[in-house]
Amino acid sequence: MSRLFALRGTSLLLAALLSGGALAQSASAPEGPWLVRARAVRLDPADKSSAIPSLLVPADAIHVDAKTIPELDVSYFFTPNIAAELVLTVPQKQRVTVQQSALGGPVDIGSFKHLPPTLMLQYHFLPEGTFRPYAGVGLNYTRIGSVNLNVPTVGALSLDRSSVGLALGAGLDIKLAPQWFLNVDVKKVKIDSDVRLGWQTVSKVKIDPWLVGVGIGYRF
Repeated sequence: MSRLFALRGTSLLLAALLSGGALAQSASAPEGPWLVRARAVRLDPADKSSAIPSLLVPADAIHVDAKTIPELDVSYFFTPNIAAELVLTVPQKQRVTVQQSALGGPVDIGSFKHLPPTLMLQYHFLPEGTFRPYAGVGLNYTRIGSVNLNVPTVGALSLDRSSVGLALGAGLDIKLAPQWFLNVDVKKVKIDSDVRLGWQTVSKVKIDPWLVGVGIGYRF
């Protein structure tokens, strides 16, 4: 009888050890290489522009409106520390005003649309921590279209069809649960365009927005 109890006790102990080992292995299993985030992003343009003396427009008088936009990004981790991030959104419509002009005072001169995907290469400093800061550098390509800009008594204005520029960024992923993260992200993106009246370039606009985002991420 004592042998029977000893065998049963040994079996239970082995089962407990095996199950405990399986749980430990599961807990320490590496995370998947994909991370998908959805963010709400505040786009805040720099509003730098050259003067247009012929229209009595001073420097930095052309303003693109700030707005909050939806954003989706997909990251792939080549190593625990190094990842590539593709940032996507839908085409965004921006209003444009001239703060001072020959007409005197702020004037709404119309709108344009832009689609600004960005590809970043990032370094993640604490890839296994609860708090996971990162920084990155990349390239932005902005497609500009649906330009509807018109200065009263002067005529229609046109913009470049695209812009390519440097993107810098940093952020923080906070682990909320297995696979789920809260994300805070800041980027500075270089976007610029010539402004033309007919065939003549009359100004150069540097939109160069700050992008400040908050969202949720899922890793698999």
